[in-house]
Amino acid sequence: MISHVTLGTSDLLRASHFYSEILSPMAAEEIYRSDTVIFWQFNGSPTKLAITIPYDRQPASFGNGTMLALDVGGIEKVDEIFSLALKLGGISEGDPGFRNLDSFYGAYFRDLDGNKIAIFTRQNTG
Repeated sequence: MISHVTLGTSDLLRASHFYSEILSPMAAEEIYRSDTVIFWQFNGSPTKLAITIPYDRQPASFGNGTMLALDVGGIEKVDEIFSLALKLGGISEGDPGFRNLDSFYGAYFRDLDGNKIAIFTRQNTG
């Protein structure tokens, strides 16, 4: 069982605003905050997301091939959150749409520190 996923940031205040906004439609609640890390927990799930200043205080960087994928539970949520992410300064990495034989509806964006995020929902095709 995954406890939490941690993404680095070089600006915790800016990342806090970005993630508070895009996680709100997913019913995520901030459960912990310090001067270096913020945790959100998703409603009905033990899984958490953390945004942190790197421990070594070096600039945060994203991994090549690393991506956080969040099941947001509906096509409308994918569209809403994708639009919100871009409005807040995120960068599109793939517009909302069906993929994988129309069973997967998703979108991709990079956050303010370059971390790649996928938001999606699965549709029953059979």
